[in-house]
Amino acid sequence: MSDTNKQLQEKIAQAKLGGGQKRIDKQHAKKKLTARERIEYLLDEGSFEEMGILVTHRTTEFGMDKQKFYGDGVVTGYGTIDERLVYVFAQDFTVFGGSLSETHAEKICKIMDHAMRVGAPVIGLNDSGGARIQEGVRSLGGYADIFYRNVQASGVVPQISAIMGPCAGGAVYSPAMTDFTLMVQDSSYMFVTGPNVVKTVTNENVTSEELGGARTHATKSGVTHFTASNDIVCLEQVKQLLSYLPQNNQTTPKMLPYELGEELREELEAIVPDSSNKPYDMHSVISGIIDEESFFEVHKDYADNIIVGFARLGGRSIGIVANQPMSLAGVLDVDSSKKGARFVRFCDAFNIPLLVLVDVPGFLPGTDQEWNGIILNGAKLLYALSEATVPRVTLITRKAYGGAYDVMNSKHIGADMNFAWPTAEIAVMGAKGASEIIFRREIAAAEDPELKLSEKEAEYAEAFANPFKAAQRGFIDEVIQPKDSRQKLLKAFAMLETKNVEGPKRKHGNIPL
Repeated sequence: MSDTNKQLQEKIAQAKLGGGQKRIDKQHAKKKLTARERIEYLLDEGSFEEMGILVTHRTTEFGMDKQKFYGDGVVTGYGTIDERLVYVFAQDFTVFGGSLSETHAEKICKIMDHAMRVGAPVIGLNDSGGARIQEGVRSLGGYADIFYRNVQASGVVPQISAIMGPCAGGAVYSPAMTDFTLMVQDSSYMFVTGPNVVKTVTNENVTSEELGGARTHATKSGVTHFTASNDIVCLEQVKQLLSYLPQNNQTTPKMLPYELGEELREELEAIVPDSSNKPYDMHSVISGIIDEESFFEVHKDYADNIIVGFARLGGRSIGIVANQPMSLAGVLDVDSSKKGARFVRFCDAFNIPLLVLVDVPGFLPGTDQEWNGIILNGAKLLYALSEATVPRVTLITRKAYGGAYDVMNSKHIGADMNFAWPTAEIAVMGAKGASEIIFRREIAAAEDPELKLSEKEAEYAEAFANPFKAAQRGFIDEVIQPKDSRQKLLKAFAMLETKNVEGPKRKHGNIPL
């Protein structure tokens, strides 16, 4: 080997050692991996090709010219996951705390540019203390360069962010603009301003975990879609998520082999209770319809009155949006509307068909909801479904009341196929409330008002609390038995596979943000 080649190999070996990875506490090695270990675990064995391994920063101020590490705190490149091309970057906290410099940002931007040109997902493994303050505005410019590419790549290739350490300040806006965010419990956090600044400005005492930990963002803010107990679980979740997604917006998700068999599901017959006021778990309906154990729930711990997630139906990847009667009776509120709208728009951008399961008594009333914008936020879900051009199928299991009936993928906003179980109730409102308004005078004049209300309630229910009136008008394509649901949905999605819709010519719509 020539001296030049020998020197090159030594530099590459030094670069792969990083700037001090040996300092990572071995006691926590299984929980918090190094940047290279994360990439090695995530990608297929031997598939990773690194880009920019010999890059170093250009800063000379503050003695930085004497502190240079190859790679400059981020490992970037490409490889495969289940033989699918992906681009990946992993920030290395052992090099300047993973702080972002001008060259650090350039490396990330380079792989994002490649991903958009080639049409492959981008996966970011974030573990950074923030902007490298020794570089001043050059570091801030680097963040902006990444933000710009996040926006350009949005709806073009899937973007996934795994927060596996700190992510603070301006750095949080890049993951926020990607499609999915994952966080590791007890070792990752995200916030715009840290606990010390919060204490100074608002006099609040709060820990990093309370302010921006995985649990906080999974349950309170909705910033993160998935949480994991450790790095390994987080990386497994990334792999599982990717399995439901296409490479880019010009392709469709891979369809797994599936042979049709006995598709009747008798267990669906007994799920909806006889009493319309008694809750049941919509997860049971989902499980009875989809391919066995294929449901991958998104935003599981946030706004649990609506369920969203990916599943497979006959080997086909689909997105599911479903009201959850077990939580707030399945009503739509501010958070559930935003959660549903975001998921719908992702599925539509990446050619993933949508199944909407409906049991919704309406929108949640109250000053809190009105003052926090239920009108605008409810309109987001309405807008998202109305603009979606992917195959859209609705199944009403029980209640579909008021404006929420319209919003939850009704025929009127462009749904392709709408089914209902015999237990479906489609009306402006519940029978009792409607009767109290319509028959107010008769009830007041009756000798026994309670008995008269009961009679009128039954009369109204007979007229409207069933799916047949809607079916007569063509708003419901078919009233089906619960056990036939999977079979009907399999056929509907197969029929809609070649659906093609050309929308009106425009730059973009103006969703009510």
